[in-house]
Amino acid sequence: MSDELLFEVTDHVARVTLNRPKALNSISHELDVELARTWDTIDADPDIWVAILGAAGEKAFCAGADISGGTEADASRLALGGGLTGIGGPLRVLKKPLIAAVQGYALGGGFELAMCADIIVAADNTKFGLPEVKAGIIGECGVMHRAIRQLPHHIALALVLTGERLPAADALSYGLVNEVVPYAELDEAAMRWAAKLMAASPLAQQAAKHAMLKGLQGSLETALATKYEPIEAYANSDDVKEGRAAFTERRAPQWTGR
Repeated sequence: MSDELLFEVTDHVARVTLNRPKALNSISHELDVELARTWDTIDADPDIWVAILGAAGEKAFCAGADISGGTEADASRLALGGGLTGIGGPLRVLKKPLIAAVQGYALGGGFELAMCADIIVAADNTKFGLPEVKAGIIGECGVMHRAIRQLPHHIALALVLTGERLPAADALSYGLVNEVVPYAELDEAAMRWAAKLMAASPLAQQAAKHAMLKGLQGSLETALATKYEPIEAYANSDDVKEGRAAFTERRAPQWTGR
């Protein structure tokens, strides 16, 4: 792994850090490939229960794709963000809960990457935006489709059509982010959310995430009538047995993620 992407795992929490602060943590093709490998590692490791995506430096979370090396698509058709955004290639959905710790500029593909997370914690200096229209540019940009789903209708349209930026406080009021904190407290807040997630069964969380996101693809009637494989598999897991035993014995459960 290069110095442009930092990765560490401690106590079931994977920390993934974009480390190109001088380039506003924009994502090059090489960084995309590393991110894809990292998501594979996180999903494949049963001892990783939660992931936190952050970025180095106070100025920017991510300014989107780094096009300094050209704009031609790679033959691998890898989507931006290691596949999470679905921009430029197939969409991949991380099985594990993902927290985005966001600060400074979260623009274009960086805004999109933040919206791919399940929980967003933002520093009070964060500004979300899609500035392309101000330069007369627009492409097959997934941020538009996520914004219209994750923000109130007219707020999303105004944001995309004007290219203006959305401050963290407004993002909180619209329900786009879960918490806004001073920049100095961003890491602590992300870890606090990770601790909340760690209190629950990781397998139950993964099954629930899969079902909710899958159910959104159709009508409520279809979602209610569908059986979801991870939920079915969870019924025979060690975690469900531990949950029942802990309840009976009136103690805190000790999850294994198996």
